[in-house]
Amino acid sequence: MQFFFRPRGIALIGATANPKKGGHSILYNLTQGFDGPVYPVNPRYETIDGLACFPSVADVPDPVDLAIVFVPGPKVPELIRQCAQRGIRGVMIESSGFAEAGPEGQVLQQELVATARETGIRLWGPNCMGLVDARRRYVFSFVTPTIWNEGLIPGKVSLIVQSGLLSGGFLIDLMTHGTTGVSKVCSVGNKVDVNECDLLEYLAEDPDTEAIGLYLEAIPQGRRFLELCRRCPKPIVVLKGGKSPAGAKAAQSHTASLAGDGAVVSGALAQAGVVEASGFKQMVDFCRTLAEYPEVRPEARGRVAILTYSGGSGIISADGLHALGLPLARLSEQTLSEIKKVFPAWMPVSNPVDLWPAVEQNGAQAVYTAAALAALADPEVDALFIHAFSGGFALGLDLKEIIAEARRRDKPVVCWLLGAREDARRFQVDVQALGVPVFREIPRAVECLKAIFTSRNRSAQPADEPAVPDEAKEQLKDAVGVLDEHRAKRLLAACRIPTVAEAIVADTAQAVSFAQAHGYPVVLKGLVPGAVHKTEQGLVRLGIGNREALEAACRDLAEAVGPNGSLLIQRMLCGQPELIVGALRDGQFGPCVMCGLGGTMAEILDDVAFAVAPLSRADALALINRLKTQPLLNGFRGAAAVDRNALADILVRLGDLMTAVPEIAEIDINPLICVEGKPVAVDASIILEKE
Repeated sequence: MQFFFRPRGIALIGATANPKKGGHSILYNLTQGFDGPVYPVNPRYETIDGLACFPSVADVPDPVDLAIVFVPGPKVPELIRQCAQRGIRGVMIESSGFAEAGPEGQVLQQELVATARETGIRLWGPNCMGLVDARRRYVFSFVTPTIWNEGLIPGKVSLIVQSGLLSGGFLIDLMTHGTTGVSKVCSVGNKVDVNECDLLEYLAEDPDTEAIGLYLEAIPQGRRFLELCRRCPKPIVVLKGGKSPAGAKAAQSHTASLAGDGAVVSGALAQAGVVEASGFKQMVDFCRTLAEYPEVRPEARGRVAILTYSGGSGIISADGLHALGLPLARLSEQTLSEIKKVFPAWMPVSNPVDLWPAVEQNGAQAVYTAAALAALADPEVDALFIHAFSGGFALGLDLKEIIAEARRRDKPVVCWLLGAREDARRFQVDVQALGVPVFREIPRAVECLKAIFTSRNRSAQPADEPAVPDEAKEQLKDAVGVLDEHRAKRLLAACRIPTVAEAIVADTAQAVSFAQAHGYPVVLKGLVPGAVHKTEQGLVRLGIGNREALEAACRDLAEAVGPNGSLLIQRMLCGQPELIVGALRDGQFGPCVMCGLGGTMAEILDDVAFAVAPLSRADALALINRLKTQPLLNGFRGAAAVDRNALADILVRLGDLMTAVPEIAEIDINPLICVEGKPVAVDASIILEKE
């Protein structure tokens, strides 16, 4: 990949002297920053902007190992072949008109794929904005030349963006507003060859990159991508487009329908230690924050001290921290005493620390510095949230001493800023140059504090090789389509997943015999070949408490299922909570496991989490911890706490089964009832891949 980022020479195919054309913008951008030879290629010109222009890429002299192509789509495949014959190692195709343009464009794109495979040439794009490297002032892109007006601001964050024009517009926005500097911005477009995995692997080793952000609409090499994220020593933030239910397929099982809203993507990213963003600017804000604070002290728990000039903004900040689960630091008596030295005698000190009365008395610089140094020295403080104002109110600040002390103590500092436009922009640029993220909204500052203290550790415990007992494999012989509930649970039991006591009964007498042996109440179900959701079809009778009721239920359900159906009787279990666990095969990540709140309301409750199989014990426990309703798992209103280790064992075994048996398309256990904390499968379905 080095020839894309550090080429010795560049051929620009499609260069033009017309300043209104993208081919001219690319040439201008190259000549402004690239320190190697640039060779315009266009048979219509002998020179462009003082540079010799060549009729074809075959005529371009050495050194050249990168070509940038900006010509109409139909001409591109032949030009790529010419580049390969010339010995050029990589091509950035910034032309559009390929798969995004319909069937004809798809044919052109397949030609590119075939050429790359035949020749070994690497192709970046098409339909992309190329590369901007602010550190080296390389702009290999048709992004508007106004990017040079404000100057390229070098930074620690590198971005991989699938959308072309968005990446260019976003870069201009970041630069002109002073939001952040960047190291590299890579626009990958249709990803005919070079994709996010190739670039992530490169940026993970790039000394100019401290954090990596990605906007992706598809992750076709999902498992490779997750493995690269796990291994990457740098923080990674992903904004995933196309996660809405509108893009999901209809599914037979609860498990698959719950995956339709992007939960699989979110679970996979969390499992790999990736921070997920919900918007473009949030992605960049997370990146620039994590670039400064990629790790925190092992003992840090996210306890925040707020220094503010406004009681109202202190309250809003405290509310935001609470909403995201970050505690306000409880300041020690020594800290309170130190801050009190610069406070008016009449004013108490608490967290949030309202500094305004003290500022009126002693000046902003002295008060902020004294309060900040005292808070940073407090072992109960893990981070400092400073509220600043620039451009008036006698609130001018120099944060150098505070920032230096925070770095010495390894405690993060973030800043919320208001002020006059130009003064505030200068303050933001200056403070961020010192390594402190500055935000214009309190909620975003709080979100970034949360990101700092959100565990991004990759699982240190790798998953074992998937192991499925031979008995389980026997259960699948001659199986097709949807396994009925009883057969599905026999398979689960063979995998050492606890299941309820049950039996298929041929008549009322057998049902009564089962009830007498196991005790009332019991549950009776009608099994119909191919049916999954029995409750919706009226085929479930719960809480049958005596013989007369059981006999009546047998008559009703026998008539309902007909001659091809059967009756299943079970001991009725009572317990809380009711969970749903399952597994499916995702198009991007392969076999995945799910856990959430279950029962008939599973899709309405919408508290689920996914992970990619196979799972280690650590993966399974982390999956359980991602559920939102932790109080229900910990024991609610006298209920026993869920045995998390037992639940984790079930998730690991489901992952092993899905990984080892590719014929299984979906597994759905709903509900998994926790009886005195121990999870037991009381209903299940298994759907096999169609032949």
